[in-house]
Amino acid sequence: MSIHIVALGNEGDAFHQDNRPSGLIRTYLGRSPLVSGDESSLLLNATSAVARPVFTEYQASAFGNVKLVVHDCPVWDIFDSDWYTSRNLIGGADIIVIKYNVNDKFSFHEVKDNYIPVIKRALNSVPVIIAAVGTRQNEELPCTCPLCTSDRGSCVSTTEGIQLAKELGATYLELHSLDDFYIGKYFGGVLEYFMIQALNQKTSEKMKKRKMSNSFHGIRPPQLEQPEKMPVLKAEASHYNADLNNLLFCCQCVDVVFYNPDLKEVAEAHKIVLCAVSHVFMLLFNVKSPADIQDSSIIRTTQDLFAINRDPAFPGASQESPGNPPLRVIVKDGLFCSCLSDILRFIYSGAFQWEELEEDIRKKLKDSGDVSNVIEKVKCILKTPGKFNCLRNCKTYQARKPLWFYNTSLKFFLNKPMLADVVFEIQGTTVPAHRAVLVARCEVMAAMFNGNYMEAKSVLIPVYGVSKETFLSFLEYLYTDSCCPAGIFQAMCLLICAEMYQVSRLQHICELFIITQLQSMPSRELASMNLDIVDLLKKAKFHHSDCLSTWLLHFIATNYLIFSQKPEFQDLSVGRSGFSGPIFPHGNNLELSSGYSFKVEERSFVEKHRWPSNMYLKQLAEYRKYIHSRKCRCLVM
Repeated sequence: MSIHIVALGNEGDAFHQDNRPSGLIRTYLGRSPLVSGDESSLLLNATSAVARPVFTEYQASAFGNVKLVVHDCPVWDIFDSDWYTSRNLIGGADIIVIKYNVNDKFSFHEVKDNYIPVIKRALNSVPVIIAAVGTRQNEELPCTCPLCTSDRGSCVSTTEGIQLAKELGATYLELHSLDDFYIGKYFGGVLEYFMIQALNQKTSEKMKKRKMSNSFHGIRPPQLEQPEKMPVLKAEASHYNADLNNLLFCCQCVDVVFYNPDLKEVAEAHKIVLCAVSHVFMLLFNVKSPADIQDSSIIRTTQDLFAINRDPAFPGASQESPGNPPLRVIVKDGLFCSCLSDILRFIYSGAFQWEELEEDIRKKLKDSGDVSNVIEKVKCILKTPGKFNCLRNCKTYQARKPLWFYNTSLKFFLNKPMLADVVFEIQGTTVPAHRAVLVARCEVMAAMFNGNYMEAKSVLIPVYGVSKETFLSFLEYLYTDSCCPAGIFQAMCLLICAEMYQVSRLQHICELFIITQLQSMPSRELASMNLDIVDLLKKAKFHHSDCLSTWLLHFIATNYLIFSQKPEFQDLSVGRSGFSGPIFPHGNNLELSSGYSFKVEERSFVEKHRWPSNMYLKQLAEYRKYIHSRKCRCLVM
């Protein structure tokens, strides 16, 4: 590969008065560390080159193995004697250097008026460097009178040089002397930059020509298309707060009734919800003792606001259910009791909408002092033991999260006998629970506990088809609105349990967990894992997990080369009933045993959407055969 530089103009008047071949180009070639060749070799190349009446030719090596050819025309007068050769050399140049002496203004204007337009027409998008050489001598100030439009000085000004560079789209340099700084670093740095650009352009053009020539000889390697996009699983929004808020209005599983000082019923509620947000109610319902709380303000608030009535002669006590009647609580404060329905609605919605609570209380109590008094009592009810009551401004806490998200929440009562009114029997062990939470969060549970079923009147309820660990994870979701399965197997078991009790959001969470786990596995792990992906697909379809089953089909098709080598892949094409075994070799198959008839359409779907496609594999085989037959190198590798 070579670089052709054409240098035009005479810059040596101010530095060299003799006729020996010296100047800007010669000096650069002799001093540049990137150009190999000593002074004698440059002279030899210059004198032994093909005779040209216009140009002197220099040859050297740049950047180690790049041939550098420089054609220098120092005299403009002889430029016209061989215009045909000059035009061809300019047209084939990679870089053009136009040089002049700043103290020869007559020659500069002659070149600018006569030769620059001709050169401009012959240019072919190559970089041009204009080098103004020398130090200006006897420089006079330009005339500023209106009648004079020219510079009376004998030197070429910087403005004139820049204007010439603009006409040609060139880079303008001023070289005050031909020393190492101006030649090596200044002029050499710019010239070497354009040399590198020319090399890059030639390399790119060479690669394009090679590709074009290769396209006409033999066959190209096949292009591997991108796999199809996987289906997007949309998560279902949480309705946790709405479920607990609706529990207050449905009046199911009520276990506490509030009365005013006149013993008239005011509101019904649930101990589990009240204790989840307040230590005052924990103390009132004997969930915690004063020694556990160790906060005098909470103990005082409990004693001042509420009192439990267990009198058998209480009005209406004879009409209560004989089994487990609701606890009767007397509200001692009349103002607080008048706003109790709004306060309960505030607590059931998460105890964080302070501004709405203050507005509701203000509608019932006209006196602002009474409103502040009731608000302060609500703050005392929600106070955390051992901490100061920092709920000073209701508007400041309008954007806080509901109290369900804090430590004092329903999770405190998960799998604990405190306030439990139902016990599940699973695999020989018992799990205590609370009907109010189950009814609020699960429609199947609500129908079971409030319908004409055995479970409605029974305290001990057996559960079949799920393991204790899975059922505890299911209860954890009902109590906290979140769950974290230990792996794909547990997530699938939890999905089946959620489908059994018709909790759709929990199904979506399990689906998303399984998808995330499979997507994060590298190909090597997918090939070596013991999970039967086909049986997982069957279980998903059987338990109406349409999103997961559709995604698994795409997943099998996308990883066709991995799963097609596994024995269970053949089950896709066989319509049969029943299972061959658990989806995990060491797992508990109690939850997954069901009959299932798998259709043949899944196999055709996988074959249709497989990646890489069968067409690509055929083209790749043909290309490999062609490469080996021709004994040539691959164009890509």
